[in-house]
Amino acid sequence: MGQDEHVDVVVVGSGFGGAVAAYRFARADRRVVVLERGRAYPPGSFPRAPAGLGRNLWDPSEGLHGLFDVWSFRGLDAVVSSGLGGGSLIYANVLLRKDEKWFVQESPLPRGGYEHWPISRADLDPHYDEVERMLAPQRYPLAVAPYHDTPKTVAMRDAAARLGLDWDLPPLAVLFAPRPGDPPVPGAPIPDPPYGNLHGLPRRTCTLVGECDIGCNQGAKNSLDHTYLSAARHHGADLRTRCEVRELAPRPEGGYRVSYVVHDPARQGRRTATRRLPLRTLTCDRLVLAAGTLGTTWLLLRNRAAFPGLSRALGTRFSGNGDLLSFVTRAHHVGDGHRSLEGSNGPVITSRIRVPDQLDGGPPGRGYYVEDAGYPVFADWLAESSQLSGQVRRAVVFALHRLGAFVLGSARTNVSARLAALMGLSELSDGSLPLLGMGRDVPDGVMRLRRGHLDVDWTTATSTGYFTALRATMRDIADALRGDFHDNPLSLLRKTVTVHPLGGAPMGRHPGEGVVDADGQVFGYPGLYVADGAAMPGAVGANPSLTIAAWADRLAERALAPAGRSVAAGPGAPGPVTPLTGRVATSLSFTEEMRGHVARGVADPVRGEQVGRARDESLGFHLTITADDIDWFVADPGHEARATGWVDAPALGGRLPVLQGWFNLFVSDGGPGRRSMCYRLHLRGPDDMPLTLLGRKDVHDDAGFDVWRDTSTLATRLVRGHVGPGRDDGDVLAAGRLALHLPDFLRQLTTFRTEGPEPAAALARFGRLFLGELWEVYGDRVTVGRTA
Repeated sequence: MGQDEHVDVVVVGSGFGGAVAAYRFARADRRVVVLERGRAYPPGSFPRAPAGLGRNLWDPSEGLHGLFDVWSFRGLDAVVSSGLGGGSLIYANVLLRKDEKWFVQESPLPRGGYEHWPISRADLDPHYDEVERMLAPQRYPLAVAPYHDTPKTVAMRDAAARLGLDWDLPPLAVLFAPRPGDPPVPGAPIPDPPYGNLHGLPRRTCTLVGECDIGCNQGAKNSLDHTYLSAARHHGADLRTRCEVRELAPRPEGGYRVSYVVHDPARQGRRTATRRLPLRTLTCDRLVLAAGTLGTTWLLLRNRAAFPGLSRALGTRFSGNGDLLSFVTRAHHVGDGHRSLEGSNGPVITSRIRVPDQLDGGPPGRGYYVEDAGYPVFADWLAESSQLSGQVRRAVVFALHRLGAFVLGSARTNVSARLAALMGLSELSDGSLPLLGMGRDVPDGVMRLRRGHLDVDWTTATSTGYFTALRATMRDIADALRGDFHDNPLSLLRKTVTVHPLGGAPMGRHPGEGVVDADGQVFGYPGLYVADGAAMPGAVGANPSLTIAAWADRLAERALAPAGRSVAAGPGAPGPVTPLTGRVATSLSFTEEMRGHVARGVADPVRGEQVGRARDESLGFHLTITADDIDWFVADPGHEARATGWVDAPALGGRLPVLQGWFNLFVSDGGPGRRSMCYRLHLRGPDDMPLTLLGRKDVHDDAGFDVWRDTSTLATRLVRGHVGPGRDDGDVLAAGRLALHLPDFLRQLTTFRTEGPEPAAALARFGRLFLGELWEVYGDRVTVGRTA
């Protein structure tokens, strides 16, 4: 494999983002290479013995080539996966969609900033459908023997009923029945799908041994190696394992260069200077980063010098998805009778309890889920071995009894009852159950490099209200089962453990808000995508795997859409159609950011800026200006476009979303030497008060070369009520002036986007309009200057 090997698409990572993207690109006949740092795990290869489990960790420098990669930061620990199939190899199979109202917009964060999802549930629903068709989830068949009396599932249902909580059996990527419509039965052979199975080994339905989180040796999980990756290989994708990416860079001629090292299986168990391993190189037209939240963010941070245009949002919006682990022990029935929970019976998770968010009619605070979290049988033995005093007591009693029988020459030879007493009742393990909580914690963590290593600055402090409510519900569940509640021991250190890290390269509407746009493409770097949990701008709330997979499916579909086609209205939908002619239009959009000062109680913008600066009353906005049809935009004398985004007004309660907005470019105003750029934004202020921001850039030729000042200074008035187009009156609440600063202008130049059949022509038409209008205003001065 030479350094000049070139392919259409390189996908880094094979988890829920990478596997889905690889399949979609391969199915579209693109040459795809998947680079996965870990190895493949066929059914039967996941270790169970202590020696294997003890070395089933990932650190090639120390000779560890295993499945689990454990990270420890100051505010939390994180557990992720290393293997072909990514997190699907060790996740608990739950496939829940993100709650519709949890796609929040302009949601203030305690430490400053806002959580904003530029996509909605409606945007993802068709892609949720696609992923579910491939992963074929089934619900735990609680109504059918031998599943009907699964103790932990019944216990969760009973506790929810006592507490009046919403309980359900979620969809699981587990096969209880070998085919749709077949009756569920443990251990039944599973037929291969039409695209085959990359492992080439038999699979069997779930045998209810609680080993989902340490790898399913039966192959009962529809993990990504059995589904998307097998299908991707069937369509020609090249799946390369033990290949760890180190360096990324754009190519001058377009596309990207990817350099990686190969971990030799012969070095497993032996320390290796991995930094000295030789680099191999691929080049590609499109690069999809899907190495997981920690891996993708680390790669972008590590290679930031090669990508100087990356957004300052890189490393922000980290969230642990509200993960919290707690335990119920010594559950009892009414009358103090022992209640069996049998945490090792069944798949890891069988049911969920949902507590609503205040956004969907729940109590104040952020919503969450609580799920039963089973475990393998050997964990029962570990639990019992922890009860040392009881074991010693039983051993002494057994030894004394046998000694007495020997001395007295007892004729009783059956010692079964004595052996049973030696084993004990094992009520601790049998009556215990972990509870896994997750939901909408506060996504205000920051990821950065510290001496070359990834560091996460995140704390439970800003999510105290969320975690307090979640713990209270978990405690209520323990009480309902008449058991003891035990919090995560790390909570004493104000620390938690997450298996669902999110954020770091969040999506946003513009580079000031996110690293990638709503289609997953990195701002300023065409063909570079983030397809995994790093792109999430906040907590998913529910188990995030399905949402990440749907996001990757959407990303690939939009990347593969023919040039000029828009898929904004759903899969395969055409671009905007001009109503009068029926032709497919080309749209153009860009993002603008302006900041300045206003003063309440002042009507004149110039005076308002002076007073506002003295009072430190600031105001700014982030707007995306969209001309849905560039031809109509140019031909229209008003050159009117849509304005969306938000206004940041601390004196009026913070960030105010734009409910409806209009922008007019170079409206004739008082003769050929004068133009105006006009902004009209409908807002809603404190106490639901309707407001309108009226802004005007006065473009005219004064003494001196004042084109920059005119086109970058916005006289602004905030008036009460929603003032419609054609009116500039209203009760002025505040006035001042905003400015477009040079760094913001340079970023603005990177935000131009087109959709439609003529992208290059659209930019040219806009450019001719803009420069032509400037010439109409300032051309005489330039001509005179040249003549002189």
